[in-house]
Amino acid sequence: MGCCDDPTEPVKINRGDLVQIQEQYGNLQRELFTGDPEKVILKELHNANTYLRELAALRAHFDSVRLQAIGMLEKDSKGVLERVAEAERDNEIGQAAKLRLEQIASDKGLFGNLFKG
Repeated sequence: MGCCDDPTEPVKINRGDLVQIQEQYGNLQRELFTGDPEKVILKELHNANTYLRELAALRAHFDSVRLQAIGMLEKDSKGVLERVAEAERDNEIGQAAKLRLEQIASDKGLFGNLFKG
């Protein structure tokens, strides 16, 4: 056993983890096929990483998903918000991105809020 992980070695997944992932994937597929895809995507958005939220803000099929994703983006995603605001300045999506940019710009952070004055 070495001290470090070898990046050339394939990642080994334990059988229990594989079964759990397959079950989650199967459940997601069932929900998408039998339920309301928009609601499923909105639910999944809450567990998504920043990259997927940015992608949803840029390209999601449902406007409600795009609006929710825009509202969840943080300071690190300013570039994405600026792209959305510029590309869609004449509609609700672009206005939401512009508003989120303004919120991010006015956010002073934890210490700014604690030590006002």
